[in-house]
Order: sequence, then C-alpha cells, then structure tokens
Amino acid sequence: MPENLPNVPELLRTAVRSLGGAERSNQLTMASAVAHSIDTGEHLAVQAGTGTGKSLAYLVPSVRHAVQSGKTVIVSTATIALQRQLIDRDMPRLADALQGSLGRRPHFAILKGRNNYLCMNKIHTGTAEEPPADELFDPFAVSRLGREVQRLTEWSSDTETGDRDDLAPGVSDKAWRQVSVTARECLGKSRCPVGEDCFAERARAEASQVDVVVTNHALLAINAITGIAILPEHDVVVIDEAHELVDRVTNVATAELAASTISAAARRCAKLVEEQDADRLEAAGEGWAALLEELRPERWEALPPGAAPALAAVRDAAWALRTAIGPSRPGMALSDPEAAAARNTALASVEEVHDSAVRVLSAFDEPDPAKRHDVVWLAADDNRGSIRRVVRMAPLSVGGLLRSRLFAESTVVLTSATLTVGGSFDGLAVNWGLPAESSVVIDPAMATGSEAPSDAGTFKWNALDVGSPFDHARAGIIYIAKQLPPPGRDGLSPAYLDEIAELVEAAGGRTLGLFSSMRAAKAASEAMRDRLDTPILCQGDDSTGALVRAFAGDEPTSLFGTLSLWQGVDVPGPSLSLVILDRIPFPRPDDPLLVARQKAVESRGGNGFLSVAANHAALLLAQGVGRLLRSVDDKGVVAVLDPRLATARYAGYLRASLPPFWETSDPEVVRKALGRIRDSRP
Repeated sequence: MPENLPNVPELLRTAVRSLGGAERSNQLTMASAVAHSIDTGEHLAVQAGTGTGKSLAYLVPSVRHAVQSGKTVIVSTATIALQRQLIDRDMPRLADALQGSLGRRPHFAILKGRNNYLCMNKIHTGTAEEPPADELFDPFAVSRLGREVQRLTEWSSDTETGDRDDLAPGVSDKAWRQVSVTARECLGKSRCPVGEDCFAERARAEASQVDVVVTNHALLAINAITGIAILPEHDVVVIDEAHELVDRVTNVATAELAASTISAAARRCAKLVEEQDADRLEAAGEGWAALLEELRPERWEALPPGAAPALAAVRDAAWALRTAIGPSRPGMALSDPEAAAARNTALASVEEVHDSAVRVLSAFDEPDPAKRHDVVWLAADDNRGSIRRVVRMAPLSVGGLLRSRLFAESTVVLTSATLTVGGSFDGLAVNWGLPAESSVVIDPAMATGSEAPSDAGTFKWNALDVGSPFDHARAGIIYIAKQLPPPGRDGLSPAYLDEIAELVEAAGGRTLGLFSSMRAAKAASEAMRDRLDTPILCQGDDSTGALVRAFAGDEPTSLFGTLSLWQGVDVPGPSLSLVILDRIPFPRPDDPLLVARQKAVESRGGNGFLSVAANHAALLLAQGVGRLLRSVDDKGVVAVLDPRLATARYAGYLRASLPPFWETSDPEVVRKALGRIRDSRP
C-alpha cells in the first residue's frame, strides 16, 4: 500500500487547480473535517450550501483513504442525477487530476439493485409475466408493452452495462419487469445458464475491485435490512443528500398486502403444484379482498374484527404452496432454465405474501403503540379510476436499524445543503439513530423529548455547518405575502393567482413555480397562460429533463411544477430570478405513518408536530428556496405566498432552517426589485 501520500489539503489544491476551479475556504474546511472523521472513526454530519463544492470535499479524502488503506469507500446518493454527475463527470476528472499525486489512477464504479439490470436468462427463456388484469382488454396497452419488450430484447445485444438508466428513451415499469428480476427471483450466478454474462454480477464484480463505489440510498438500505453483503467490504460510507436518508430507508422497509398480489402469487404457482393448493391461496386472497372492502381506509390501532382469521388463512395457504413447490432439483437451472426461472419467480412472490401476512399479524403484539416496530394502515389507491385496497406496513422508526447496521459497522459521513432544522442538527440526528448533540434531554421545542436510544452508548459524531459561498442578504430577497389569506383546501384562490401574475410579470418570466400539488400547478399554469405574454411550461407537458432544458434556454419562460421538481432543477444564470412557493409544504395531516410518528414523540414528552410535520416541511422548504441561487452571480427573489411563514407560532422555527436572505412582506418593494433585476439583464 502506498505510504507518505500528500495530505488532504494538498490533494484538494491539486484537484481544484487541475479542474480549473477556485480555492474555497469552506470546501477546505469540509474536506479536512471528512479526513478527520475517517482517521478517528467518529461520524460526521456536514451542512454545505450550494456552491461549496461538497462532492470534491468528500471525494478527495475518500479516494486518499481508499488508495492508502486498500479498502473501498461507499458513496451513496438519493437521486439518479447526482449519481450520474459523480460517475460521468466528477470521478473521472478527479481520477485524472490525482493520478500523479497518488501514484496510480483511482478506480470507481456504480452499483445498483439487481432489478436495475437486464436479466439475460429472462430474455433468453422468454418467461414474461401476463399483462395486468386491467390491460387484458386494452389492445393498445398490450401492444405497447410488446413493442417495449421487443426494443429491450434488441437493446440487450448492444448494451455493455444492461443498466436501465443507460436506455434512452426509457420504457414503462411494466415492460422493464419483463426483462429484470429481483434478488429473490434470481437463480444465482452459479446456477444460472447465463450467469457468466449477467450484467448485475458483472457490476458487483467490478465494484469489488475499485476504490470508490457510487450507489443509492435504497441499495444501502437493502444491504442493511437483509444483512446480505450486496456492497463490497468497506469501512467508510459517505451519504450525500443525507436529508433523504430516512425516507428512502423507510420506503425500502415498507411492505404491502393486497388481494391482487395474493392472486398473482397463486397464478405464478399454479403450473408448479396441485390445483387445489393454488386454489386455496386464491380463495384466501378473495377472503382478504372481501374484508378490506368492508373497512374504512385508516391507520389500524389494532387488528380489525375478522382480520386475524383472514390473515392466518393467507399465511397458511402461502406456506403450504411454498412447501408444495419443494426444493429445486440438482442441475435444474442448467438443464431447464425456463422451469427454474418460473420456480424462483413463484417462490419469491409466495414468500413475499407469506412474510407480509406474518408481519401484519405480529404488528400488534406490543400493546404500547409508541413501542411497536411497525405502523399498519389500509389505503385505497386510485389506479386509473379503479380503487385498489391495500394494507401497508412501515417501520415506526428506522433509527435502530441505521444505528445497528450502518453506524455500528462503518465510519459514516452525512452531508447535504440542508441538514439543520430549526437551526439544529438534532432533528435529523435522532431520526438517523444518533444521540442528540446535547447529552441531556432535548428541549421539547426542538422536537424529540429525549435523546435517541443507543445500543452501545458510545456513538460519537460531530456536526459542522461550513456555510455557503453566497452572500444571501445581498443576492436574494425572501418575500412572505402576509397580506394574503391562509391557503385553503379548494385550490388557489383568486388572490393567490393575482399575486403570482404580478410577480411573474415583474420578473419578465424567469420564474420557477413550486406548488404543493399537481392540481395547483396546472391551475396556475392555465391561469397564467391566459393572463401573461411570457411562455409557461408545466410539469407533465414533457419529461422533466426536457422541461428544465427549455426553461434554462429561454429567459422569458417560466416553469411550474410540484415537489418532485424541487431537487431536479439546477438553473444558474439569468433564466431564473424568481422562485414562488404556494404554501408551506406540510405533509398531509392524515398521513398514517407521520401521524403515528408524531404520537410516538408526544408519548415521550416531545412536540410531535415540530419533530415530524414541521421538520418535514422545513427540509422541503429549504430545498425549494435553495433553487434560487445556484452560482455566485445569481440574484433574485423567493416568494412564499403562505402568510403562516410570518404569522404562525412555528414560523420562526421554519425560517431558522432557511438561508439568511433579506426579508420583506411588502409586495411593492419586491416588484420593484424584480423589475431592476429584469432590466439589468444584457
């Protein structure tokens, strides 16, 4: 292993010079802190504002550690956009820049879940699933599915990666499922007739030989939850977009049980077992469907009447099917790959049904709701006009999982532009399973009522806010429309539409409108198209990437959309000088998981609203506000139309999470400022 490598500041200086950048003190501060964390084994949370260059600040010490120790470093992100930036731009340029200083070129790779890669066995054996029931009578949908699968089959001969994200244009989820498998469905490399050509195995093999592996929070969660070593051996994990970690892990750990999934499992097993065995599960699924039809969608405090016997019937029928399928015959996968693939798919689906039924049945064993592992609720999903009733199970907290499977096993660096909530790291830290910064009981106003429990009681972590290169008070204004009425449930009021029109007109277009619902975004788009001369684009008109390119390429154009746009828009320069938020992005008050989490906090003496709903809103609000300044030359206005950001008792808590813009509630001042910015454009 190399010895006497240059230190992190020297390597960072080399990298910045090579990439044609400018040295930034906050970037150096962050890089030094990350290096210290790796050296000491103490976890680190770093808030680094847009423009800090945080990717380089954590990559340089990570690469140095990997080259010196011979151990892989894992970098996990939440979004495909950042994964692509790291793999396609940041890592290749950094590897070239540091090759001379490190004595060799650092190696890197991207790794995703198995179902993100083509399964060549599934393509060769043609084991496609039947179209969903709602498409059997829709010839267009079936023919479209067939065309997409045909295109995927042809692509499989040309692609070198088999990675879904490399396919352009993309295909529907239904089509992709025809040519991919989950980890449960996979035959395994040694038993698969095309295992040597497996794209997923090839990616894993490549990842085991590199210095830095870029992955996503979902795969990181699967690696932690299953205990199966999907990721290569490592001792350092860097989590970028760390404000998303809890939600992404929760999503992976959430399961569901619907009549349609039970029926699908029975159909997949029908050709492998006696007819009466499959019929038994089908009948149990019908019983489950009949029960759910009688119940109101809501969170379950206890199993409703009739649920226990219905679940037991599903559980027992699923286990009987699993037993009837029996063990695989030696050499079956190689001699009859189609039959082996069908068996694995059937087993995976019936085991999922069984495990979900068991999970619901055992969810209420603990009498105290605040101590239960899972939250269970019945949802009624609108699937293109038909209602699908499904019971979902999600963990009340993922802190324990992260504490025992992530923080106990690796040194972890967590970073994002938005990690402090209400001015403190404690809100996110406790959700991650780390003790609060303070070693005593947390102020209830800060959210939790008590510090997070610790399995070992010895976790050490440091928090650091390296600030931002932007002079927020000089570059931007935050305008809170105190004169407007509080937002209602009936969509945007005429007063809101008038305010939007006046602001966009003053800015000369150049507006990113971020709305709390698609309904509001569309209503605002239609109204502004009638009232303004500048172009208005709306999310859904085209792909997000195409819309953002059109928005960035034409200064008078405005783009309206929903929460999903908030992290996908990075438009520095004159095309964006106004960000409008129609309301504080609180979660739905009837969200069963968040309500349960609030009650759990309150049972410990904390403030459930602040710790869950307000924290959720503060992070999203900060992300939305952060769209405005993307380079040091940007100037503009963030307009929050929701007067509660100025008048509500929690307003100060939310504003403490925002950058220090100059603040006003005077609409005339804002319109004049936007006019000056507009007129100053060359």
